[in-house]
Amino acid sequence: MTTRAIWLATTMIVAAPFTATAQTPAPEQAAEAPVPTGPAAQSPQVDSIQQGVLVFEPAFFAGGNPDTALDMIARLPGFGLDTGDSGTRGFAGAAGNVLIDGDRPSSKSDNLADILRRISAGGVERIELIRGGAPGIDMQGRSVVANVVLKRTVQIETVLELNTYAYPDSYLGPLLKASWSRREGDNQLEASFSATTDRTDGTGDGYRRRYDAAGGLIQDADLELYDRFRNVSGTAAWQGRVAGGKLRLNALAGWFESINTIDTRILSGAGIDEFVAIDYAGSNGEIGANWSRPLGERTELELVGLQRYSTDDSRSASASGPNTAVFGGEGASGETIARAVLRYRNSDRWAFETGGEGAYNFLDSTTTYTENGVAIPLPSASVKVEELRGELFGQTTWRPNPRMTLEAALRVEVSEISQSGDSDLSQTFVYPKPRVQLTWTPKPDHQLRLRLEREVGQLDFGDFIASADVDLNQVEGGNPELEPAKSWVLEAVYERRFWGEGAVTLTLTHREWEDIIDVIPLSGGFEAVGNIGDGTSDVQQIALTLPMDRLGLPNARLQARASFAQSTVTDPLTGRERRFSNQLAFGCGVEFNQDLRGGRWSYGFQHGCNLDDPVQYRIREIRKVEQEPFVTLYGQWKPRQDLTVRVDLGNATDRENRRERLVYAGRRTSAPLAFREERGTRMSPWLFVQVRKTL
Repeated sequence: MTTRAIWLATTMIVAAPFTATAQTPAPEQAAEAPVPTGPAAQSPQVDSIQQGVLVFEPAFFAGGNPDTALDMIARLPGFGLDTGDSGTRGFAGAAGNVLIDGDRPSSKSDNLADILRRISAGGVERIELIRGGAPGIDMQGRSVVANVVLKRTVQIETVLELNTYAYPDSYLGPLLKASWSRREGDNQLEASFSATTDRTDGTGDGYRRRYDAAGGLIQDADLELYDRFRNVSGTAAWQGRVAGGKLRLNALAGWFESINTIDTRILSGAGIDEFVAIDYAGSNGEIGANWSRPLGERTELELVGLQRYSTDDSRSASASGPNTAVFGGEGASGETIARAVLRYRNSDRWAFETGGEGAYNFLDSTTTYTENGVAIPLPSASVKVEELRGELFGQTTWRPNPRMTLEAALRVEVSEISQSGDSDLSQTFVYPKPRVQLTWTPKPDHQLRLRLEREVGQLDFGDFIASADVDLNQVEGGNPELEPAKSWVLEAVYERRFWGEGAVTLTLTHREWEDIIDVIPLSGGFEAVGNIGDGTSDVQQIALTLPMDRLGLPNARLQARASFAQSTVTDPLTGRERRFSNQLAFGCGVEFNQDLRGGRWSYGFQHGCNLDDPVQYRIREIRKVEQEPFVTLYGQWKPRQDLTVRVDLGNATDRENRRERLVYAGRRTSAPLAFREERGTRMSPWLFVQVRKTL
């Protein structure tokens, strides 16, 4: 498609709202037309006007006695929370799948789960599960979203959490949280604070064994891993009526620091003891504003502004006898966003949306690398990456009857990425991103969703700059000539609801890929992230929410998920077809919980039953990662409505994380195998004790 045709198509969609002639009265928004759910043994009632909207009132969740809106979201049958991706540049693509009073949160850096955790269950009027769209609701480009509708009465709340992680070696990792909020309709004032010091699965014991090409053991070593991290963060938000509309202001600030060490002690075979230390510190801040107001009965304008800034400083050092290697890096990054959206509802059958977004992003980074005190030049070691990004979009939603919704959208993205420093290069990209989605509800409790979309990925600025895995004695160069991966996506979703709380969803997704990103060779013996060509991928997933009342376990539910993935791409070294790097061919998960005595007591477990090992293909080696299933058990007690005590037993099976490396003397296509390495570590189980008090 030519550039002229792209802009012509966009102009037609943008102009559509102003050329529509129907003048029927605007319908009520989904948030104004609730359809109450019945008891757990019955299916939710269906809106005769909006077949895709199910509304869950507080009575639906009463058996679990939830504390927060997050607890309620977790109980929505057939719905899984997606918090979005704050690392995505721009505002639109970073959205999660939960709205609050019909709006997405105005912050990118504040995690959606944390936002929902700060809303008490008592302040929720109802939760709407919107499948396929509803008039007046911004679906964020998703087929299913949950809309948390808050009570309009005054809600004042202070919540304190005193939590700690406890480990078998008596180490304690405290986590303190506090939040305060006052909500009265559109007038809201909120603040929160959290601080923690803890460790991760980077602390534990393990082994590393190396074998020669014939399978003989050439080295046996013990590993001792240690890590600690600290962070502090705070948020504040204000919302009120300004200039005939609703204005929300938000701010966030945070600081993070971590220390990791790996001590390798050789027990037998060739080699010298090694010690690796990695130190990192970073800070981030964000301020944002969102203002929306109606322009008549059918039209609404929304304006968004956002500014983010962060810094980081890292140092990785390794020592093996007289040999040393040190990799250092420091940088700053930022993002500035301005966005405008105009929405127009012509009738209960037609809705239109158009707008634009502009963003400026930058990453200014400097890296250094020395071996035995001698500086080693790196490709793209000191680079400033800047991006100017603009996007125009238009969308039309047509509801020919209550059972069917058709959505057609076109976004046109224009971006210029420039680099200065060690690499001076500028690239301009123009990508049209059309999307068509059909939602059909042939009868209650059955729904089919079909989607065809052109998706374009975003380049990771970090891939333009050199990096290192010091513990593996590997340095990765930057690549200034990357292009984003692109794909055509065809997806079909069938959803069947049953037994009130029951739901089963089958999803089939096929993608035709272009410019897949993986690892490529560079001159000088380095390797870097780069484009390796085209490919295809397929995913089949089934998700089940099964209420257990009819099976003899009242107020209990089982959730299960299984997914199968296939992919094909041409290996840049061998020229043969293989699976995508790091793709999990089979994944699954099982969760169970039961509420007792009206939610005063509850218990459950989570089991990640993945059985496959993802493989990463590099230039001089092949890596395979294997993780034993993760199991968490929990029990919760609510002695009073304002007090909750919960205990989680995490990593209950003391799982082992394993990694296998096939390391070659040069390129894996031509050089002989130097050694095969097996590495395994165990973290140990842990207890998480949470005490939540509402004042």
